[in-house]
Amino acid sequence: MRVGVLTGGGDCPGLNAVIRAIVRKGERHYGDELVGFLDAWDGVLDRRTVPLSVEFMRGMLPRGGTVLGTRRGSPFDTEDGVERVKQTMSDLGLDGLIVIGGNGSLSVACRLHSEHNIPIVGVPKTIDNDIVGTDVTFGFNTAVQIATDAIDRLHTTAESHDRVMVVEVMGRHTGWIATSAGIAGGATAVLIPEIPFDIDELCARLSRRHDRGRFASIVVVAEGSEPIPGTLEMEDKVLDRFGHVVLGGVATRIAIAIGKRTGFEARVVQLGHVQRGGTPTAFDRVLSTRFGVAAIDAVHDEAWGKMAVLRGEKILQEDLTVAVGKTRTVDMDLYEGVAKHFFA
Repeated sequence: MRVGVLTGGGDCPGLNAVIRAIVRKGERHYGDELVGFLDAWDGVLDRRTVPLSVEFMRGMLPRGGTVLGTRRGSPFDTEDGVERVKQTMSDLGLDGLIVIGGNGSLSVACRLHSEHNIPIVGVPKTIDNDIVGTDVTFGFNTAVQIATDAIDRLHTTAESHDRVMVVEVMGRHTGWIATSAGIAGGATAVLIPEIPFDIDELCARLSRRHDRGRFASIVVVAEGSEPIPGTLEMEDKVLDRFGHVVLGGVATRIAIAIGKRTGFEARVVQLGHVQRGGTPTAFDRVLSTRFGVAAIDAVHDEAWGKMAVLRGEKILQEDLTVAVGKTRTVDMDLYEGVAKHFFA
């Protein structure tokens, strides 16, 4: 078979490992010819491709980012986008397309298959771990490890200066990274988008620690966290060209409020895109490889409209429709039942 591959949305540790697995099993086991599209859907629309081979992907397993390049956008953004996708696949003789991406990319893939009968298989990808249908997404484990390493280092400087360190991590709609890194790093408090926070309650908790002689505290906050309405003045929201709220800065507002209400010195650390880049962990390399193998197997099963997912210890196939328009939020048994017992 002749199969196209693209990566869409934000970059993520493990993308190259997925591509490598697709190519390795596709070429060596099935005798496939793999074609990579550069810069996500733009590459499909503009027919910018690169031949993918085992030799081309050599050494890519531990490499972060994506060798194919990635960006946001969709064929549905232009009037003739869908027809151009169909024409590209026809002219290149493609039997199917593997789309590796997050909620947005998988929604586009689902729509192209269900509404236009384009043969597509999906691979779920996001460091936020918020895709419905799979227990874990690759890249998440790496992001948590990076955030945990940072928190570990911040403990000592916080203790040396009797400071409150407010650490902002990624998490637009969910607090998976914040919760997991907060537990692993021994944070004082974790704020997540699922639960609006009370700045007065947070400051009271920090004051109680101070009264017990614990002057250093770590507050982990997901970038999409918001206060209970009317309790903390926030900056006006700004949208990017895709209509997404530009995030980043909530930690600064929180740190200022802590300083004013408690008198404690509070400093901000925004990890930002450091969480996305660099070498994937061993866990993410294994998961990415398993997803890639499952994706090319699904192509040969002609399981169009499906995506590879992790359920327990097994990789299974799930309908793309399961993920569309939904967000996998933090398990409250983890946040309320485990994490809160250690946040103090």
